[in-house]
Amino acid sequence: MIEAESVILREASPGPFADCITLDESQRHRRRMAMVSDGGIAFLLNLSQARLLRAGDAIVLADGRLIEVRAKPEALYAVRGHDARHLLTLAWHLGNRHLPAAIEADRILIRRDHVIADMVKGLGGSVEEIEDAFDPAAGAYAQHGHSHD
Repeated sequence: MIEAESVILREASPGPFADCITLDESQRHRRRMAMVSDGGIAFLLNLSQARLLRAGDAIVLADGRLIEVRAKPEALYAVRGHDARHLLTLAWHLGNRHLPAAIEADRILIRRDHVIADMVKGLGGSVEEIEDAFDPAAGAYAQHGHSHD
């Protein structure tokens, strides 16, 4: 099995790719795991620390080939507010519950959870069921090993 010890960030636009691997958000948060690309290339992801592989990143195989990371569409809610201030208020409430969220200009994407949907609606927001790639914000402590212990 080929080993992969590094990742090139999407901003570097490495291409060309030998293949791709399509994973949902939880499958993309890895450190060490045997994986198989969409086209059948088996490899061992063996990073020095766990990280979220983002859509467009490239996994570098030991033989130099690049595997493009793609985000698999997931069952999500698109949360919207009446205006920017209301959306910001909704974001605060979602963040207060430590929910992974992808923040966009006019909506917030979160995993489906009927309790959270009811909360958002109770706060005057709208909730739409969608299927989309989920690429949540990393969070304030993503690079610092923070815990609540």
